[in-house]
Amino acid sequence: MSTATCDAPTTVKAYLKPIDSEGLAVFAAKGCANPASRGTNKVKTVMQGMYRSLSYVGNHAPVVVDEPLHLFGEDTAPAPGEIVLSGLGGCLAVGITAVATWKKVHLTKLEIFMEGDIGNPAAWGAGGAQKRGPEMGFQAIRVKVVVEGDASREVLDEIVQHANFYSPVANSMRNPIPFEISLA
Repeated sequence: MSTATCDAPTTVKAYLKPIDSEGLAVFAAKGCANPASRGTNKVKTVMQGMYRSLSYVGNHAPVVVDEPLHLFGEDTAPAPGEIVLSGLGGCLAVGITAVATWKKVHLTKLEIFMEGDIGNPAAWGAGGAQKRGPEMGFQAIRVKVVVEGDASREVLDEIVQHANFYSPVANSMRNPIPFEISLA
């Protein structure tokens, strides 16, 4: 009687591409040494026509912004509010990755799902409903994070909450900031 031998199945875990942990530590030390340090983000937006615009950021391809058909756009690109949520998702993803790296947790999956309740009954101030500032813009934002890695669910939740607390974009949305606009 012959006996067949089978190799036990192996599981291969693929980690997300890591960031430079030493570089992160140097960056963090600079922040400790100068807690008041600030950088400046610069963007130039050029209207193409209808509601389609191009935003230029550094040497990157322009970010295209449009409105959906029901808002008189051509629906060729995400709407401004969707771009804002994209910025929030990107910032949270960066923060979660940084905190996980700092805590020596290797991530295998990170996905962030965002929903934001926003309306425009004021029609951008072009003859719509009379509204006050706090009544316009996002009225609620919900974020769900799917994260997996070599840590318990509790540790992963701590990482997410820590990154949320320190997220520059999330804090810009949560907290009033000085804002000015003028003709160039």
